[in-house]
Amino acid sequence: MEIAPCRAEDLPLLDLHMPSNSADSHHAARCLRQEAGASTYLVAWRDGAPVGRGEVRWTGCAAPEVRAALGDCPELNGLAVWPEALRGQGIGTALIRAAESLARERGKDLLGLGVDRDNPRAAALYARLGYEPGVPYTDRWAYTGEDGARHECADSCTFLVKRLG
Repeated sequence: MEIAPCRAEDLPLLDLHMPSNSADSHHAARCLRQEAGASTYLVAWRDGAPVGRGEVRWTGCAAPEVRAALGDCPELNGLAVWPEALRGQGIGTALIRAAESLARERGKDLLGLGVDRDNPRAAALYARLGYEPGVPYTDRWAYTGEDGARHECADSCTFLVKRLG
């Protein structure tokens, strides 16, 4: 497995293997943020196919509750392993370790990530890797469906943090 920052030429394969299920390509949006310097969009590759992804947002979490408590603590956002059958094989752990390494290289002493309160499997992984509960918050996001309608979503989450020292 290889983990590398996303390149524009990776977008068709990402959309094919890890579809966003909306009219908008969240991969393209993440790649654009990376090109602007606001993030690093990491992709895990196995045998030429993308099998995982996660975006380190250098500007921090957008949720006001998290920003008030932690300022611009970098956030690992949108961590995913796909297809689901590949979960539990170390891909998520490798992506997290790569994000931590990037944060250290930038002189950051904290890295955070959000976990949905209804996702105990992910919460257990993050705890094993040293992430501790930081701030409860509501993750608000939106997407444009295939029908062209905008859908607003809100998930109850906990922002977890890890000291990188």
